[in-house]
Amino acid sequence: MKRITAVLMTFLLLVSAVFANGGAETESVIREYAENASPKYVFMFIGDGMSSPQTNSAQVYNGRNESGLVELDKLTFTQFPVVGLQYTQDSTSFCPDSASTATSLSSGFKTHSGVIGMGVDRVTPGTTIAEMLHDKGWKIGIVSTVTINHATPAAFYAHIASRNDYYDIGLQMAESGFEYFAGGSVNQADNGDKSIYEVLEDNGYLVTNDKDTILSLNSDSGKVYAYSPVLQDDGAMPYDIDAPADSLRLKDFVKKGIDVLYNETGFFMMVEGGKIDWAGHANDAVANMSDTLALDAAVEVAVEFAKAHPDETLIIVTGDHETGGMTIGYAATGYNTAFDILRAQKCSYIQFDSYVEEAKADGSFTFEDMMAMVEEYFGLVAPGETAACDALVMNEYEYAKLQKAYADDQSGNVDGYEESLLYGGYSPISVTLTHILNNKAGIGWTSYAHTGLPVPVYAYGEGAELFIGAYDNTEVAHKLMDLTDAR
Repeated sequence: MKRITAVLMTFLLLVSAVFANGGAETESVIREYAENASPKYVFMFIGDGMSSPQTNSAQVYNGRNESGLVELDKLTFTQFPVVGLQYTQDSTSFCPDSASTATSLSSGFKTHSGVIGMGVDRVTPGTTIAEMLHDKGWKIGIVSTVTINHATPAAFYAHIASRNDYYDIGLQMAESGFEYFAGGSVNQADNGDKSIYEVLEDNGYLVTNDKDTILSLNSDSGKVYAYSPVLQDDGAMPYDIDAPADSLRLKDFVKKGIDVLYNETGFFMMVEGGKIDWAGHANDAVANMSDTLALDAAVEVAVEFAKAHPDETLIIVTGDHETGGMTIGYAATGYNTAFDILRAQKCSYIQFDSYVEEAKADGSFTFEDMMAMVEEYFGLVAPGETAACDALVMNEYEYAKLQKAYADDQSGNVDGYEESLLYGGYSPISVTLTHILNNKAGIGWTSYAHTGLPVPVYAYGEGAELFIGAYDNTEVAHKLMDLTDAR
């Protein structure tokens, strides 16, 4: 952002003065200053699995890396005037899951990994910020690139002991009365009885995946479940790198959400970039960064709305936890990075897996067949061959790793200890390729799971100053409840 309001500038000067005097009164000053803030249009963006490594990688990816000139191409939300930091541990682990962390962000209390909207006893339900505001007459929207009964979106409307009870979560979604659900489809929508889509319709929802119908939605459309006409793995929207040029993106569902939800009383919209996490699990940096950029494009839509409603809008952007132990820096590259070679990757790991499966369909898939696909979709070539740039020529060590991955894929040798560390349960070929390309670019990974990294909180608009500082993730919910007088 290029402009900080005069009010916020005054506040920041005040806080600076307090810090200069020792900082003991900072929190009380912030709270006193924020007491008069009263947003009535609240956007909460959650990049699932997104922490500083993911956001900064996206900035490096679009930035410049030339001798004597190294600079980031900053994201919209990293330029927000207020930045805080939230700690993500849940009641069972410092490496928590999305169910528990999203519950903390939505409801303000800790719980077990795998539990949605219930306390540590796994029995006592809480009340989410979305439910509180809905009871006040606000309209509510829940948007995600993954299935809408997945853990993070579910944490804003569901209360259930296991995040895996997708059908029951879907029933609670239909019964919530929230006005707008959009993005991905419903996971495990059928249980042999009645489809969740039918239950939604029974509860007065317009259910549609027709692009023209979605683009025509407005404030007269009533309650809506709008899911993408183009789906990928497990009913999610495609990774942004794989999405057809004319397909609906996350930003489009946010824009339509504003059209459906806008009213004079207020609205709350939670928007999740869910596949940032999925790409992190798979250690696919390019898919990860492309979906981080897609989330940022959706944030831009909210910023444009905020400019038209400057004293009424609050935008929060954060993550629920970090995924993959992503680092900018790798042992073999020392202090160097070469993110430009990442542009040689033309699709996500999951899309490449589908191409491999198609190639295998005729019963013959040679190493040479695979190498032709590797060059086409990742730009990598064997030692001694010519690539688009020298950095994309594999060395003997990398080539040997790829040969092993091909052999393990062909034999099904993926369950050994070494193989579990090498592949993490993913396709040996695709995960080896992303590792080779990522490492050459200067990106490392430590895990196929979540980590305990703290997560930044970016805030813009009415009441944003309340999010300065470092605090537990439960405080994000409490700060929102205080600002909106939800309780």
